[in-house]
Amino acid sequence: MSETVAEILAAHRGRVSTPEQTLRRCYERIRAHGDPGIFITLRDEADALAEARALSDSGLPLHGVPVAVKDNIDVKGLPTTAACPDFSYLPEKDATAVARLRAAGAIVIGKTNLDQFATGLVGTRTPYPVPRNALRADYIPGGSSSGSAVAVGAGLVPLSLGTDTAGSGRVPAMLNNIVGLKPSLGLVSTHGVVPACRTLDCVSVFALTVDDAWAALDVMAGRDPLDAYSRARLAGKISAMPPHLRVGVPHPGSRMFFGDDKTAADYEAALRRLARLGATLIDLDIEPFHEAARLLYEGPWVAERYAAARKLIDSRPDALHPVTRAIIEAGKRPTALDAFTSFYRLEELRRVAERAFAGIDVLAVPTAPTVYTVEQVMADPVQLNSRLGTYTNFVNLLDLCGLAIPSVLHPDKRPFGITLLAPGGQDALLASVGRVFHADTGLTLGATGSHQTPLAPLPQGAAQGEIAVAVVGAHLSGMPLNGELTSLGGRFLEKTATAPDYKLFALAGTKPPKPGLLRVAAGQGAAIEIEIWALPAAGFGQFVAAIPGPLSIGTLALADGRGVKGFLVEAEAVSGAEDISGFGGWRAFATRAKA
Repeated sequence: MSETVAEILAAHRGRVSTPEQTLRRCYERIRAHGDPGIFITLRDEADALAEARALSDSGLPLHGVPVAVKDNIDVKGLPTTAACPDFSYLPEKDATAVARLRAAGAIVIGKTNLDQFATGLVGTRTPYPVPRNALRADYIPGGSSSGSAVAVGAGLVPLSLGTDTAGSGRVPAMLNNIVGLKPSLGLVSTHGVVPACRTLDCVSVFALTVDDAWAALDVMAGRDPLDAYSRARLAGKISAMPPHLRVGVPHPGSRMFFGDDKTAADYEAALRRLARLGATLIDLDIEPFHEAARLLYEGPWVAERYAAARKLIDSRPDALHPVTRAIIEAGKRPTALDAFTSFYRLEELRRVAERAFAGIDVLAVPTAPTVYTVEQVMADPVQLNSRLGTYTNFVNLLDLCGLAIPSVLHPDKRPFGITLLAPGGQDALLASVGRVFHADTGLTLGATGSHQTPLAPLPQGAAQGEIAVAVVGAHLSGMPLNGELTSLGGRFLEKTATAPDYKLFALAGTKPPKPGLLRVAAGQGAAIEIEIWALPAAGFGQFVAAIPGPLSIGTLALADGRGVKGFLVEAEAVSGAEDISGFGGWRAFATRAKA
């Protein structure tokens, strides 16, 4: 049995269950599961129940939802160990992310196990018992957020926090058949988090569904003056899956599965599912992404790990796990010259990635190239760990956001999942696509055996604080400038048409090519296909300010009688331009132009 965040909230608000009853069931499941490797510190049950009884505002967005927290994130009153007993300290206040969850009504029930100092993707580099994979005890749990992922995958809690620097919030998600949401850099504060690589660290979310993970991100997101790496980024809002989505995929010759034909076949099946859902698949040269990935451990960023653990590793090196110590001690070696050489190369690779994303909306990669057992990893701890990061290590270096979603669970409980990636700031786009993909798989949730419930309906029209805007040309989904909408937090609302009061012209000399929509006498034009997107008010202001003449924003009359802000063109600008109204829209014309 599982309880999702959505189900718990519905039960609390409908008075079918109370937060106290939910917490009791949570502790009962933990005792029944009997895995001593999941939690490093389990909160006193009586204390948690008292907090649940004290909750009074049932309108809180996470009212009474139990949450587990990775033990490199501070929780007031519970030790922070980073899976190193000699490092342990008792924080005087919550990390910002935890404080925001608690303010939203969530209740922390304990601190979870991890690869020591969040260094690893396997989940076995811990002095505590290794958490058992929720699906199969012989498989690794994945790391470094091992306990957090297993706690959700086993149905012990509906929500947990991890961290992600090189894939720690994604690889364990795949291995436990759950969702792993890795936010854009700086979207969620890392104040109160033991750093791994401070410039790259993210607080991540594990949940059984995308909507549940988003509920947590929504309350944690926001700039934090206590975090020097916090950014003024918007989480945005989930929308319908945009039509004509362009999905980049590694060119077949560049895909790496290390001889695992099963994973290769699972990935092909996932791509077919994306295509069936309406996506256009576009082959991409992913080698520059892999080059960026190699910088993470072969370049100077490992020095950040040494900086975080320097005091302990220099004074008591035996306090560290031997594999962890060997990796972190390598951080002593890079020179300033090494650092700047790598910084320069990374900036070049970021430009390459930007050009790649100019032609796609999202990138879909395997979350991990294969699955390993605990026995295999113990025999070869470094190389196999490195392989698991094939499709994850480059993400934070290139300032991408990511969403790991289950794709298939075989009868023998072998999992596979894909990760959707997009430029930083486009988290909502990934969630909008990922929730539809996950629902389409029909997979059960984690290892619980519980089935997915139907996707919750999305709000119709622009929400409070948003402004609807109609786009007609290069800003349509799948078109070259659509990223200008998604990067500002835009979300797709609907595809519709104008009243038959407009003509559409192909404007000369525009790059990328753009149309101009001109209003004519009522009934003297054509119904032109448009899309309506919602933008946050601040994003709308930025969007309008960047519109070049002769285009402007006016009010468009729609076929159903509504009015909406949208693109119009000055009459003088269409003199001599080709009238393409007969195509019914820019997309049809652009398709003909490519033929």
